[in-house]
Amino acid sequence: MLVNGAVVAGKGASTAKGRSAEEFEQIRVILQGRFEELDREYEEAVAQNTRLRLVEIGDAAGDDQADSGSKTAERDAATSLLRTLLDRRTQAEHALQRLDEGTYGNCEGCSNPIPVERLEVFPSATTCVNCKQVRERRAS
Repeated sequence: MLVNGAVVAGKGASTAKGRSAEEFEQIRVILQGRFEELDREYEEAVAQNTRLRLVEIGDAAGDDQADSGSKTAERDAATSLLRTLLDRRTQAEHALQRLDEGTYGNCEGCSNPIPVERLEVFPSATTCVNCKQVRERRAS
């Protein structure tokens, strides 16, 4: 498949930016494994959060301000963990979709190839370092 002047492999293609079909299959296995791991972690965190809330509901009688504050902090930490896991799971899922579409490895901002070193460290990366820095500067 030709995307922005670069040959990019989807399912069954033989090469893309110097990557073989075997390399793409390895990437798929890594991303799928990461997605499944994050999915399990997320489901476990949801179950744990549900148990925490049920205990909190049944154990609220007689709480003083310190108890209420501790429970609020625990609830906030659990909610933050859920959001983080969901975000990371969504990133892995998006990377798998990009792999299927044949756009994996190209920056969503400038369409240039994402350096292999960046993808090795962060396989779900969707932007090159320059575009990521620009996004972060705009967000702050």
